[in-house]
Amino acid sequence: MNDARYGIHAGVFTPSITHAMRAWDELDVGGVLINEVPSWRVDNMPYGGVKESGIGREGVRYAMEYMTEIRNLIIRESLPRP
Repeated sequence: MNDARYGIHAGVFTPSITHAMRAWDELDVGGVLINEVPSWRVDNMPYGGVKESGIGREGVRYAMEYMTEIRNLIIRESLPRP
């Protein structure tokens, strides 16, 4: 899997937590789902890939960041007149 050009998510089916954690440590993908298909998701969960799977992430937080314009406002009180 790590040799593939794409890496959205991987589904790993195992009863062993040791195997699950090894998959998490070694797979070069955007997400690892243990005992679930790799297309499963909920809207508030970050979703996205690595390598040629695209850039960025989907999910509520990432949508809010994408639609937010960061701005800065500085106000200095005027100094009293002598």
